[in-house]
Amino acid sequence: MADADAPATGAAAPARKSDLKVRIASAAVMLAIAGAALWLGGNALDLFILAVGFGVFVEFVLLAKKASQVSAQLASFVIGGAFYIGWAALALVVMPEPLLIGTMGLVICTDTGAYFTGRAIGGPKIAPKISPSKTWAGLAGGMAAAGIWTGLAVLLGGYLISALSPTGASLYTALHTTNIGLAAIAGAVLAVTAQTGDFFESWLKRRAGVKDSSRLIPGQMRTRRPRRNPPWG
Repeated sequence: MADADAPATGAAAPARKSDLKVRIASAAVMLAIAGAALWLGGNALDLFILAVGFGVFVEFVLLAKKASQVSAQLASFVIGGAFYIGWAALALVVMPEPLLIGTMGLVICTDTGAYFTGRAIGGPKIAPKISPSKTWAGLAGGMAAAGIWTGLAVLLGGYLISALSPTGASLYTALHTTNIGLAAIAGAVLAVTAQTGDFFESWLKRRAGVKDSSRLIPGQMRTRRPRRNPPWG
């Protein structure tokens, strides 16, 4: 959930240039690459997913090394990250392509809805000591976007299935054979569940004293100023 950065407490936050254009350009490039892999399908898509998973794992390990103070803690982070990221990558590989598109769309809609809603509304933070940028408004926006996406995806699926009937494709049939409301609720719940890993990453970033976990993507290269009294010390 990518809300806007929180202003500094007790003083006016210094103005800084928005990174929205860079984020949009980076997202466009990544979507183009992912779209090409999806279009090719088969082994090309599987290799793309595995390559992305490996890259995410490497970045996670580098972040965990900065955040860990003892070897046992680092080992637990690496083992847990390998299991979590490896399971996610494997799940994406074995998914049918329509489900893969639906899953990735859910993630993108959650993050996008949270980002723009958080920047536009702001308001109370969910857990400022863990992630000072995530707001309740951003969470609500992410849930709404995910619910809309899931509802529309289920409706589209019902419409395509209705095309197999002798009477042909029918939006009326799709509306009556699918439960859009339940699908929207499921999407909203999944949006909340998805934030568990995001909060854990934010916690690691605060321990490591960095703003972002990766320097691979333009627009994600800022570094957090080190605190005199770290919250974990």
